[in-house]
Amino acid sequence: MTQAKKNLPYGLWPSPITGAMIGQGIRLNDARWSPDGHHLVWSQSQSGKTSLWAKAGPEAPFNLSGDLNPAGGILYGGGEFTAGKDGVVFTERNGRLYFAPFGPGRPRPLTPQFGSSAAPELSPDETRVVFIHTYEGRDVLAAVPLDGQTWPCILAHGADFYMQPAFSPDGRALAWVEWDHPNMPWDGTRVMFGLFDPHGSELTEVHQLDGGANISTFQPSFSPDGTQLAYLTNKGEWDQLVRFDFTTGAKTILVDGQALLPPAWAQGIRAIAWERDGSALYYLVNNLGTIQLRRLDLATRADTAVETGAFTKISQPSVSSTGALSFLAESPSLPSRLVTITDGQRTTVARSQSDAFHAEDLPTPRPFSWTSSDGIEVHGIYYPPANRNYQAEGLPPTIVHIHGGPTSQVMPGFDLDASFFTSRGYAYFAVNYRGSTGYGRSYREALRGQWGPLDLMDTLEGTQALVNAGLADPKKLVIKGGSAGGFTVLNALTHHPGFFKAGLCSYGVSNLFTLEQESNKFESHYNTSLVGTLPGAAQHFQEWSAIFHADQIHDPVAIFQGTADTVVLMEQSESIVNLLKANHVPHIYRLYEGEGHGFRKAETLLDFYQSMDDFLKQYVIYAV
Repeated sequence: MTQAKKNLPYGLWPSPITGAMIGQGIRLNDARWSPDGHHLVWSQSQSGKTSLWAKAGPEAPFNLSGDLNPAGGILYGGGEFTAGKDGVVFTERNGRLYFAPFGPGRPRPLTPQFGSSAAPELSPDETRVVFIHTYEGRDVLAAVPLDGQTWPCILAHGADFYMQPAFSPDGRALAWVEWDHPNMPWDGTRVMFGLFDPHGSELTEVHQLDGGANISTFQPSFSPDGTQLAYLTNKGEWDQLVRFDFTTGAKTILVDGQALLPPAWAQGIRAIAWERDGSALYYLVNNLGTIQLRRLDLATRADTAVETGAFTKISQPSVSSTGALSFLAESPSLPSRLVTITDGQRTTVARSQSDAFHAEDLPTPRPFSWTSSDGIEVHGIYYPPANRNYQAEGLPPTIVHIHGGPTSQVMPGFDLDASFFTSRGYAYFAVNYRGSTGYGRSYREALRGQWGPLDLMDTLEGTQALVNAGLADPKKLVIKGGSAGGFTVLNALTHHPGFFKAGLCSYGVSNLFTLEQESNKFESHYNTSLVGTLPGAAQHFQEWSAIFHADQIHDPVAIFQGTADTVVLMEQSESIVNLLKANHVPHIYRLYEGEGHGFRKAETLLDFYQSMDDFLKQYVIYAV
């Protein structure tokens, strides 16, 4: 018999989803097969520590990296490892490459300790490793023998950035993606190709296969016989899956008019994979945030969805030499896991969380769209309050979540952040404002020169549409976001005081001028497209930097920051906190030692969520 729910005010429901639970969770990053298909290797992170694990057949998984901390150190990380027949090559947080055997023995270094590395790839004969390296602002494509006995050599240089190196099956050729400032990788990149000299230490006949200043390309992948190269590209509104034939020089568009390219914030992202015999290609397609895995038969052009069960978000597909398929998968009710499909049999290899979540304690996200005041359809995701034991009358207080990037997207996967609030009696509304990916190039590029006014406009109008639909209490709206999302939070509190009851801001941008001066290499020209070029755009920089208008902030705000953040430095938070103090604005400030751009440590996440819960009770739920 179903137990009757108890009546308790929104925001005060006891919840089984705690900050401790979130902090103890595992983040699955990537998974790849060894060339012989014998080992499946994956990367997972917990409480700020990353480790590599391997599993062979029915044997129990085992740890490969020990006390080392695998981490790609270029862009926003990623590209930690590659798998060989005898072990894995990975890049450590200290910038060095290591080889870790599947059998006995500790990881041994392959490169000196300087700079940062990412995206290692083993040659088919497993005698050398190609990788990306950065040092003192210079990025190169480099190679080092697997025995680590000689100094690395540079294969390609001159471009500002490199990504996704791939060997041909015979080891004689290399393909990769590169691009230059002021572009971001979704603006314009080049697919490059080169042949190795007999010693494997230089590339010859280097030339561009596709891409350009306004054409983005992604993940070149050789067919198993080496005669073809598949990759993704965007030349217009939507994306294409392309096949280049080396024997004829012909390019064939295999899939068109879909959202296929994920934004390359990190190294090591994969969206396509060849069938083991080259007869088909697996690829991911983004349909308004739901990511589906599909299989395209190259002979018949039959394009079918892969049966992945109830999962709504698939990533990192990989195919073994024996035909086994692996990928990371999740859904709103199923935590992220590593899944394999072998002969039609689906198996879970690793999990990020236990499945012991009651379905009624998890929200069911649904799309929510509205027409902006300038006539454009804008998108979001609405999560209603959900708790199997409690209910309340009236309209719920609502957390309006603004994603970072801003070139990113909230997708309806397993989201403990949303569930933390919905299980306590809040609604949760994720705004995919213009500038987000997944809705076409025009939608993403609408934010160019409009960062500040347009994301805020979409946030305010989307929230008002939610209120008009009877889904949110207009007197208890909370805006929440981190990084670029924090930028929108501060601008909302500055330019429209009183619209939101309170704000939750994590490592938010408060000063565009200092962001311009302190930005990392990857994003050093990002403001050029989003805001404009100084000094001409100084008025826009000033108008949308909350630090210059902090006297307009009257609503309570919680500020969270890490001391080791190199993307948004802690001065961005501390300067706004000092003004909040001077202006006697109700606020809290949590500074987390050793945390970077995004919180990882279990103790940090415990305090982070407890602080938000306490803050919201005081300034939203109990407030008059």
